[in-house]
Amino acid sequence: MTKETLTVAEVLERLRFFEAQAEEAYARMYEAKVGSDLAACYSDAKESLHEAIGLARCLGLQRTTERLSARLEEIKAVFRRQFPG
Repeated sequence: MTKETLTVAEVLERLRFFEAQAEEAYARMYEAKVGSDLAACYSDAKESLHEAIGLARCLGLQRTTERLSARLEEIKAVFRRQFPG
């Protein structure tokens, strides 16, 4: 088995992909039905941001890591405030 080696540009592209996925999932939260649909959107947003944060850390992008972490906390706060369970 061979291990795939990614270039920095490819990792940055994946980081941007995960960030975009998180924002799309966040937007879907507002259209989702309360219950499992809403929970899935919220979970997708968090998971995608965790992936993006991990990639930013691997690349040593401190400001990006902080920005993405702050966005994750913001999404969590909005979810708790607007969609109380």
